[in-house]
Amino acid sequence: METAATGQPAELSQKQMDRNIRKVALTALAGTSIEWYDFFLYGTAAALIFPALFFPADMPPFVALIASFSTFAIGFLARPLGGIIFGHFGDSIGRKKVLVIALLIMGVATTLIGLLPSYNTIGIAAPLLLVLLRFVQGLAIGGQWGGATLLVTESAPPAKRGYYGAYAQAGAPAGVILANLAFLAVSSTIPEPAFTEWGWRIPFLASAILIGISIYVQVHLEDTPAFKALEKAKQLEREEAARSGIPTPKKKAQRSPILEAIRLYPGRIMLAACAFLSIQVSFYILIAFVIAYGASKAGLGLDRNTMLAAVLIASAIQIPVQFWAASMSDRFGRKGIFIAGAILSGLWGFALFPLMDTKDFMLITVGITGGLVFMGLQYGPQAAFFTELFSTHVRYSGASLGYQVGAILGGALAPLIATMLWESYGIMYVGVYIAIAAALTLMAVLALSETKGTDLNAVTHTKK
Repeated sequence: METAATGQPAELSQKQMDRNIRKVALTALAGTSIEWYDFFLYGTAAALIFPALFFPADMPPFVALIASFSTFAIGFLARPLGGIIFGHFGDSIGRKKVLVIALLIMGVATTLIGLLPSYNTIGIAAPLLLVLLRFVQGLAIGGQWGGATLLVTESAPPAKRGYYGAYAQAGAPAGVILANLAFLAVSSTIPEPAFTEWGWRIPFLASAILIGISIYVQVHLEDTPAFKALEKAKQLEREEAARSGIPTPKKKAQRSPILEAIRLYPGRIMLAACAFLSIQVSFYILIAFVIAYGASKAGLGLDRNTMLAAVLIASAIQIPVQFWAASMSDRFGRKGIFIAGAILSGLWGFALFPLMDTKDFMLITVGITGGLVFMGLQYGPQAAFFTELFSTHVRYSGASLGYQVGAILGGALAPLIATMLWESYGIMYVGVYIAIAAALTLMAVLALSETKGTDLNAVTHTKK
């Protein structure tokens, strides 16, 4: 065994730590990719399949599309509830256990969507069951983000917290890629009547792979150093009280982590939610609404696979941009990168639909790519930014609540609002909608303090 004077043990320890964080980051990427694949798969199907399959045949196309996107929104309404439930247990029993449960729930719900009978088979029960399972998906995704993000960011070295946090964030565009690839592969190999009847179910049934990933997380990963340090501090406090022999007054029941987060950080939670608006509005317009606009007869009337391919290419470019933005936030701070992304997203909203209206595949791809790249400048640093806003004992609850409230305000109704704006006022008003969301995000981020360099092991932060 090497002596301390040689420096070998420290070197080996650092190598082991590097291997551990890479394993945690890659596992989080795999889990979030499949989890988001499940969630986004619904968005693609809501634009292409569900209007005809789960609603009456005599319903006008625009009405059916709005009804389908309404069921899409149900998943977002469930996300804050999922954040509250999973946040409570994530702050109480640990990040890892709660993440495993969220992955399992999502895998089961998405698989069941793939088994649902159509409206022609069971009537009104079909859309009702679809809504129920979409709600369960929302609960799962509401708990998944906090678990995966904290598992990575609380395990990462402080100087690379943004970079490693981007692994959890990369699951979103990776999930879009997987969902679109799944639909492209199935629709390209199965004739149209069969695809509409049963082929669309194959991508949903494939989500059962989440069960395997959840088992891997449970068996091979440990909880985060920050959470273990918190638990150790509590244990030492109990042992010290027992050794002292001094009678202590009976403590009050421990406050729920979610209530404690709201008490300590009401301003930060709401500002975090508003900071998420631009990301959510842009993202769901760019991965769900544009497919409906491009592929529907009321819109551009393009081939479905053309739109799926454009979104797939744009999402692939988004991933390295997110890692770059997250790395830059480690060097220069979270806020500056976030602000640049919000401004560029707002401006690009006015270029997106003129590019799409050319009906040229390359220009459509440029339009969607620009939107996702500028959105990625915000989404890349977000994991570290939101993690650093809250103290360890309420971090899962606080970060999840800010994220999921923002998801409702921004993403839940984005495709629905975009569809209504398009029908009532014209497609350019969707660009105005994107710009307004970006302006609100800009104001929220400016109101938040810079978080780079925050000590995640601190028990409390200053209230704001």
